[in-house]
Amino acid sequence: MSYIIGISAFYHDSAACLIYEGKIIAAVQEERFTRIKHDSAFPIEAINFCLQKAEIDIASVDLVVFYEKPFIKFDRIINTLQNQAPFTFNLFRKTLMSWLKSKLWVSSTIAKELNYKGEIIYTEHHEAHAAGSFFTSPYKEAVIVTIDGVGEKACTTISVGKNNTIEIIKEQHYPHSVGLLYSAFTQYCGFMVNSGEYKLMGLAPYGKPIYKQQILDHIVSYDNTGLIELNLDCFAFEKGKSTINSKFCNVFGKPQRQLEDKMDDFYCDIACSIQAVIEDIIITILAYAKELTGLDNLCLSGGVALNCKANGELLGNSLFKNIWVQPGSGDSGCAKIHNK
Repeated sequence: MSYIIGISAFYHDSAACLIYEGKIIAAVQEERFTRIKHDSAFPIEAINFCLQKAEIDIASVDLVVFYEKPFIKFDRIINTLQNQAPFTFNLFRKTLMSWLKSKLWVSSTIAKELNYKGEIIYTEHHEAHAAGSFFTSPYKEAVIVTIDGVGEKACTTISVGKNNTIEIIKEQHYPHSVGLLYSAFTQYCGFMVNSGEYKLMGLAPYGKPIYKQQILDHIVSYDNTGLIELNLDCFAFEKGKSTINSKFCNVFGKPQRQLEDKMDDFYCDIACSIQAVIEDIIITILAYAKELTGLDNLCLSGGVALNCKANGELLGNSLFKNIWVQPGSGDSGCAKIHNK
């Protein structure tokens, strides 16, 4: 196998990566060319850049790898919307039309947009995250922990990477998601989901964790393996229009902050409290991963791995001798799929 193109697209942070004989030649997000933040479009500009960097055309590419399995993801989304009927009828129709029009037919899109006639394969979303982290790390063996919103079904996975193989050994499925939990508080504090989580993290040091126990009593619980359980009565993401509902707001006695509202101490304290909860959950998951595998090397990936405050807490912990955080831990990094 010579040239391989990895692609992430159609949700957020579309990107492309070109691999030659196991080495990255070029990797870039589509937003760098379109200037559309978190651009989700098919990354044609990013792919063309990668090809130009290698001074080749698409005919020289042996394999294209897509970062998730669309039919499995589609099945999860449709089943979720059906389970929430009749509240999701309009969204069900809109989603069905969107997926049947383009999102399910990724191979056709790749062939058409690139004039590509070669092989196309699909990896599971969390496999792509794990590969993007482990195969860019300096380790020949490591435990890989991926934590994000949701892939096809998985929200948190523990994997083992060894040489050029990766095996997922534990996973937690949607809807009980650490990433969605953090996104819920992102929305509550007045920031945009899937783009404002870093603002929530940055807000946390300005507050005090006085609502931490309230969150654990009413919003989320977790066991000694880091397996979480969301109180789904307080969330609305399964209905598709919002992440939180009025019951979520009632837990804290204040409405969701609007973007134009002045930031006050209450929302600073909320941000600090959920940051403290998230850090405890992450450390618990990592302690369990260490117990399962006994490995001293850790690779982190998924959107939650971009929480540098939590990573700082991990550095002060003696769980692992060596830690690698994939610099592109979000979905853009899923384009980096290759063998060492």
